[in-house]
Amino acid sequence: MRSFASDNNSSVHPQIMEALIKANNGHALGYGDDPWTEEATRKVKEQFARPCEALFVFNGTGSNTMALQMMTRPYHIIFCADTAHIAVDECGAPSKATGCFMRTVPTPDGKLTPELLKPFMVNFGIEHHSQPGAIYLSQCSELGTIYKPEEICALTEFAHQHGLRVHMDGARISNAAAALGMSLDDISGACGVDTLTLGGTKNGLMGAECVVIFDQDLVKEARYARKQACQLASKMRYISCQFTAFLSDNLWLTCAQHANAMAQRLYKELSTMPDIKFTQTVESNQLFFIMPREKEDKLQEHYHFYFWNEAIGEMRLVTSFDTTEEDVDKLITCIKKL
Repeated sequence: MRSFASDNNSSVHPQIMEALIKANNGHALGYGDDPWTEEATRKVKEQFARPCEALFVFNGTGSNTMALQMMTRPYHIIFCADTAHIAVDECGAPSKATGCFMRTVPTPDGKLTPELLKPFMVNFGIEHHSQPGAIYLSQCSELGTIYKPEEICALTEFAHQHGLRVHMDGARISNAAAALGMSLDDISGACGVDTLTLGGTKNGLMGAECVVIFDQDLVKEARYARKQACQLASKMRYISCQFTAFLSDNLWLTCAQHANAMAQRLYKELSTMPDIKFTQTVESNQLFFIMPREKEDKLQEHYHFYFWNEAIGEMRLVTSFDTTEEDVDKLITCIKKL
C-alpha cells in the first residue's frame, strides 16, 4: 500500500536509480574530486543567475545546520516560524551546532513576514542581549503554503537592512516552483536569499540535498562548515550524480508537478465532504485538515499518517512523485467508508 504520511516514504525515481548505477563504475577520487560532482555542480549553478557555490550533502538537517553555522556566531538569534523544521523536527541540531538562540515566531500559515519580525529587531549592540543574526524560512512552509517572490524579496530586504542573513530551507522548493509556474531561481536566489537548501530527497532522490551559497562572503568557510556538520560524504559521486539526473530535462519539475496534481485530486474530493475541515490552503503536495476523531482513528487502521496538531485532531497527508491516481482514489474510497 502506498503511504500518504510523507514524501520521505516514496521510492527513488528510476532515472535517479539509473544515474546511481552508471556512477557505480570503477574507482573515483573521494570527497567530491570526481567528474560526477564536477558535472552536478555545473548543473546546479546553471539554475541560478547569481554567482553561487554548490556543496552536496546527504540530509536536510545537516544542510540547515551547515548553512546556519556559516552565517552566525553563538551570540546570535536565529528567527524562524514556530512550525519551522529547525525548531520542531531537528532535535535541536542547529541550536547545538551554532550555539544560537532559536526565536520562534507564531504565524497563522507557516510564513514569516517583516511585520511579524519587526518587534524583535531590538537590542542591537547591547552586550547583555543575544544579537539578531539570521532568518530561516521554508519553501514550501511546513504547513504546505508557498512564499511568492515578492514575499521573499520583502523578507530579504528587511533582513539585510538590519544586518541579518537569510537561509531558505528548500526541501520542497521544487513543489513551490511547480505550483507557481516559476524557476527555482525565481523563488530563491533571485529574491536575495544568502543560502539555500536545494532539496532532492522529498522529490525522488535516494538521499541528497545541495547547499547553494549566494553570499560570496560565506563561500570561504562553507567547506569547513560542511565538514563540521558531518555532511562531507567520502563517496560523493553517489550523491552528486543524482542531481545531474534531477536537473536534466526538468525531471525535478515533472516529479513536483505530479505530486502537486495528486494533492489537488485528493483535495477536490475531500473538500466536498461535510465533516472534513481544511486548516490550511492546499498549495503544494501537503494537505492539512480535521475530521471526526473516530474516523481518523479508523483511517489509521488502513493508512499511516501523522497528526500535525494532536490537540485538535489536525492531520497531514502528503503526496509524492510516485503517487498514482489509483492510490488517491483508493484513499478517498476508504475515507468515504469510515
